[in-house]
Amino acid sequence: MTENIDVCVEPFYIEERIIEQESIYVFGYKITIKNNSAYNVQLLSRHWFITDSNGQQSEVQGEGVVGEQPVIEPLGEFQYTSGSNFKTPVGTMHGTYDMVCQSNNPTYFKVKIPPFLLANKTMIH
Repeated sequence: MTENIDVCVEPFYIEERIIEQESIYVFGYKITIKNNSAYNVQLLSRHWFITDSNGQQSEVQGEGVVGEQPVIEPLGEFQYTSGSNFKTPVGTMHGTYDMVCQSNNPTYFKVKIPPFLLANKTMIH
């Protein structure tokens, strides 16, 4: 939790696809962002670090999430589902959201999203 913003991530495995004779593992994740503060907050942008089990890392940055820059009311929440592909059956993601508290004195802050595992559980022994 950062600045009274709680982020809950629920990752899930979707499928393995073969593209040009290479396996691609497709994962999804559902994120719930809960505003436990007394003010509206707006999610402005995201910054993800995505790492597969071979250590290959990529970054994704951009405005909002899933095409939105949601405003979340006090004690409200915003939920969305997105996904990522890996060349390995296991990977991790972590990152930050840039947000603004819409009080009389707007405050900009980052919400940290701790690392979470994306894994095809049938591949883990």
